[in-house]
Amino acid sequence: MTAVARTGLREGFVSCEACGLLSRPAGAEEPGECPRCGEELEFRRRDAVQRAWALVIAAAICYLPANILPVMRTTTLTSEVPDTIISGVVYLYTSGSWYLALILLIASVMIPLAKLAALAYLLVTVQRGSVRNNRERARLYRVLAVIGRWSMVDVFVATFVVALIQLRPFMSVAPEPGVLFFSAVVILTIFAAESFDPRLIWDSSQGKQETDD
Repeated sequence: MTAVARTGLREGFVSCEACGLLSRPAGAEEPGECPRCGEELEFRRRDAVQRAWALVIAAAICYLPANILPVMRTTTLTSEVPDTIISGVVYLYTSGSWYLALILLIASVMIPLAKLAALAYLLVTVQRGSVRNNRERARLYRVLAVIGRWSMVDVFVATFVVALIQLRPFMSVAPEPGVLFFSAVVILTIFAAESFDPRLIWDSSQGKQETDD
């Protein structure tokens, strides 16, 4: 006999996405408001998968030009050099600032790509009704939510580098189109993670168990 997982939805509860309180809904159609913080309750976010997919695809489209196009242009008395994210990493490393190069590489190249891959994995498994690794997938989503808070670290690094260059005489830095695409990637992945409803991860298990019963 297969053990039935006890989920909030199965037990007749709804969770508040603002404060996390688990409470009884006011009605079957309209769950009402959270008794603790007053936030409007939802059994599940409407069209969560569709919205998240649209944002992930848009971010993936912007990811390529964000890494190919120059993000800044450095002008001196004798030269004018455009820099991409990768060339900026190489420049920081060769100039001795390997720690800044590492931060820029992780925050600007690896983290956005990892977020896109993780979000796509969560969406595919939810749509396929996967009942495996639910806890691990829930943890993965929580990690994505935490990483989202640090998504602008690379922007601060770039600002710091620009400030250092601007302090030098006869040098200036101007933004290039790559900055817009990279900013779009950061913002779209944040919105995609926020649009995804992690409660959908457990719904597949519940549906599977009800079918087996």
